[in-house]
Amino acid sequence: MRSDRVFGAVTNMRNRYMLCQLASKATRKFHRPNTRIQETMNEVLDRIASSDAVPGSFPEMEKVQEMQRRAA
Repeated sequence: MRSDRVFGAVTNMRNRYMLCQLASKATRKFHRPNTRIQETMNEVLDRIASSDAVPGSFPEMEKVQEMQRRAA
């Protein structure tokens, strides 16, 4: 089920908003014509879940996010 894939991907990314943004952008990039978008999204979520790098854990990214929050 897709919910299992989402929960697996959430363990690698702390920020759920960033997970949604990354998954949508990656789905657009990896999608091949004549295939189902659902299958592409499942593959993207599997890749995120199995990745070693955690984008939310980079201190530079957290600084940028903090600056954006202050500006808003």
